[in-house]
Amino acid sequence: MTYPKFYETIETIKVQDELSSFLGAFENGIYEISYLEIVKSAGHSCPTVLGAYLMTSEALKALYPNTNAKRGEIEVSFKERQSEAVAGAIGNVIMNITGACTNNGFKGIAGNFDRNYLLKFEQDIKEASARFTRVDTKKSVDVFYNASSIQFDPSMQGLMQKCVKGEASYEEKIEFGKVWQQRVEDISKNISSVITVKELN
Repeated sequence: MTYPKFYETIETIKVQDELSSFLGAFENGIYEISYLEIVKSAGHSCPTVLGAYLMTSEALKALYPNTNAKRGEIEVSFKERQSEAVAGAIGNVIMNITGACTNNGFKGIAGNFDRNYLLKFEQDIKEASARFTRVDTKKSVDVFYNASSIQFDPSMQGLMQKCVKGEASYEEKIEFGKVWQQRVEDISKNISSVITVKELN
């Protein structure tokens, strides 16, 4: 399996999942989720997928400063409809990390471990890209993601057009992939420039 090596430089997200512990998947339910694993589940790497990953990582650091984030016990809200722009795609990435689902997730065992209705759209949020809330303490953070300050290679747009139109050579297709992932890598190296976390309570 060949992939850009910068995927491995992005900080992993460590979680504790009580369902995982209950069913014996991981000792004490503790495990780490990497950007590479998210890329596999999404099928690609792009500024949106990376942005969702970074938003979740930074939000969980703020919500759980001294302990592991509790997967399955985090509510995530968006102001957009699920079908609007990339809200659904972002939600899918965040779902894979936090366990939060709309109404299509694990329904629980004897009233425990239910992950449904923790991922919400069309919520009363004014500006934030997403809002993360701990179910236990009700502490919330708004997360803002904006990668517009990270410039892309000048050749990228022309190469993309050629690829989409089926006019690109093999070499141009390879080059497009490289410059595309270069921007993703540049974003990953400038987290403080693209992510802002605001504590609400």
